[in-house]
Amino acid sequence: MSFNSLGLSQALLKAISKKGYTTPSPIQQKAIPPILEGKDVLASAQTGTGKTAGFTLPLLHFLSENPKEKYRPIRALILTPTRELAAQVYANVKEYSEFLNLRSAVIFGGVNQKPQAATIRQGIDILVATPGRLLDLENQGLLSLKRIEIFVLDEADRMLDMGFLRDIERVIKKMPERRQNLMFSATFSKDIKKLAHGILHHPVQVEATPENTTVDAISQKVYRVAKGLKTSLIIKLISDGNWKQVLVFTRTKHGANKLCKKMISANISAAAIHGNKSQGARTKALAGFKNGSIRVLVATDIAARGLDIPLLPHVINFELPNISEDYVHRIGRTGRAGAKGEALSLVSADETTYLRGIEKLIDMKLPVEIIEGFEPDPNASTVPEKKQQRGGGNRSRGHSGSGKSKSGGQKSNHSRRPKRSRDRRNNDRRN
Repeated sequence: MSFNSLGLSQALLKAISKKGYTTPSPIQQKAIPPILEGKDVLASAQTGTGKTAGFTLPLLHFLSENPKEKYRPIRALILTPTRELAAQVYANVKEYSEFLNLRSAVIFGGVNQKPQAATIRQGIDILVATPGRLLDLENQGLLSLKRIEIFVLDEADRMLDMGFLRDIERVIKKMPERRQNLMFSATFSKDIKKLAHGILHHPVQVEATPENTTVDAISQKVYRVAKGLKTSLIIKLISDGNWKQVLVFTRTKHGANKLCKKMISANISAAAIHGNKSQGARTKALAGFKNGSIRVLVATDIAARGLDIPLLPHVINFELPNISEDYVHRIGRTGRAGAKGEALSLVSADETTYLRGIEKLIDMKLPVEIIEGFEPDPNASTVPEKKQQRGGGNRSRGHSGSGKSKSGGQKSNHSRRPKRSRDRRNNDRRN
């Protein structure tokens, strides 16, 4: 199948050709036709499978084929959980709409709102936004959602993990009831299906790959190591391999900063990216990582979905996530668009439970290696660190952790609303 057979306009086909694309990915093949037909869609696809184009292309086709008033009310809203993802989606919208008479804008927290508001005042057709800044500007009367015709909820599962349920509900109430709804998610959890039931109308469900699988192009390996030797081991791996571009994940912001300093002390150029960093610092770090001036980018899970780094060869889990699904999203930063990639995990004794959960989720046993001089501590406890310190109880999902509901299942941050609701705008600026 080619893009020509999907029914897209010549202007879009020209933009697609300019980017060098000839064959639509599986998620694009499955999602674009029903979206062009005006149907609501619930789509699941692994990260790196081209899902952004899966909703962007038909959205642009519809808007360009059905032009509206000259003053350009906002007709399409794409909601994303993080600034990085919002910027990435916006970049795709700009590229694909190069030969169309459409205007777009992106808004998110952490930066001055005045330039964003000025762009919106000039009239735009498509708005890409994070929830906090969107509601902020709407409450100030600087934008209106009353003319939205297409609503896209991107990375819906991450939205729920970060506690954005109430904000999503508030956004929906500000839009007209008659509109097309598109929901894209890496997983189809019970919470996602419940959310979809409240937003989508008789949706077409498409799934490009089995849920929570890891792409075949990614080589995965576990290094068993004593907790106190992890830093020395990761420096050895990067130095001995002479790796030039490595994305490293930690569980905490403090851990990211600490590891980054150790890397720099070992003469490895590195930068940290997480929610406490200013938008300017995050943008600078990502740009340096992409252009090669920074070899190692140390990140928390905020970066697991929102970073688009072509041909990234190495991802290292310095610490395993205690939400198994986050492992899939982390390593999905490599092995994109059919390229080969390597995902390594440094696993200490207290992460044994997390490793078992990941292997169960992806339905495979990860190969294990032990490097001489970095052996695991045979006397170390296999109880997760937080349980050792507090006698049980992991962090909430909104902070890359987990919790238990009364029914004994996983709970998301949206089950603990009062405090996070009050702090929503600040949370968006952090994330």
